[in-house]
Amino acid sequence: MEIGVPKETKDQEFRVGLSPSSVRVLRENGNNIFVESDAGTGAGFTDKDYRSAGAEIVNNPDNAWNRDLVVKVKEPLTSEYKFLQKGQLLFTYLHLAANRQLTEHLIDCGTCAIAYETVEQPGANKLPLLTPMSIVAGRLAVQFGARFLERQQGGRGVLLGGIPGVKAGKVVILGGGVVGTEAAKIAVGMGAMVQILDVNVERLSYLETLFGSRVELLYSNSAHIETAVKDADLLIGAVLIPGKKAPILVSRELVKQMRPGSVIVDVAVDQGGCVETLHPTSHTQPVYIDEGVVHYGVPNMPGAVPWTSTQALNNSTLPYTVQLAKLGLKALDINPALAKGLNVQNHRLVHSALQEVFPDLVS
Repeated sequence: MEIGVPKETKDQEFRVGLSPSSVRVLRENGNNIFVESDAGTGAGFTDKDYRSAGAEIVNNPDNAWNRDLVVKVKEPLTSEYKFLQKGQLLFTYLHLAANRQLTEHLIDCGTCAIAYETVEQPGANKLPLLTPMSIVAGRLAVQFGARFLERQQGGRGVLLGGIPGVKAGKVVILGGGVVGTEAAKIAVGMGAMVQILDVNVERLSYLETLFGSRVELLYSNSAHIETAVKDADLLIGAVLIPGKKAPILVSRELVKQMRPGSVIVDVAVDQGGCVETLHPTSHTQPVYIDEGVVHYGVPNMPGAVPWTSTQALNNSTLPYTVQLAKLGLKALDINPALAKGLNVQNHRLVHSALQEVFPDLVS
């Protein structure tokens, strides 16, 4: 199969769909890989590295996109819609629940779109291709939050770890999944006071075995959220409902009650976000202030550490990419997890969660 790897065009997105080591594996399986020039430069991979692995370097995006299978990191932007073709396989993060325009275009153009974030292992409620980037994003959320708490960055000047004689900052995490757990690990390591709120009591029990008394674990309801958020120096949104928009858990009225200079980092922003006042930002302009609170809403946070993120992502995506390259859509018949990743096929919206989000697009 011919596999294309275009250069990412999202603002400061330096990750790349395939690393040179992944290209080598795919070449060994008899595939031809076409990598757009400089696609991997931001992640530390040169065109020479890709040539050595067996890829052909192409000098324009057309020659990378015009292939049987296109492997990316982030969803196609409007400037890339022209490259999408009927019958083409697209394997990437899509987050369609928060992007009606892209959903409609994928249906119209006939591209077969498989989303990393909805590949799901049956019976285990595991999202194997979302997990590695969730780990990265969760850890970065605290790192960025600590940075924007600095007074020079617009924050209230709080050192999360505190010092002897001065209390530590408070980190409130909405959601105890992978993102929330990883964020808590970093926040605890920095010496912050940490609270996690989640609706899954079993998950809270597991987190108790992980953190013990170092993290306060609360059942997530409106009363607990209100109390916790008002007292937070750093609020991290880590809510995920696979394939659906994130629910709004923090209203504008509640944001108004936060201390001026507090920081919100919503990792759920690519699924619509769980904070009413938060909208997507970019690595170039990552924050804005609303109701006196610093808001960080970069939807491609792991792009800040592309060398780590690209390799972590490829470790998980490569087995699925190999199957798609070998079998095409027949791979969905033998791999139920991959079948769950199918979002759009033959001009139809086929993922059940997305059908609930966009019922008028269901044919």
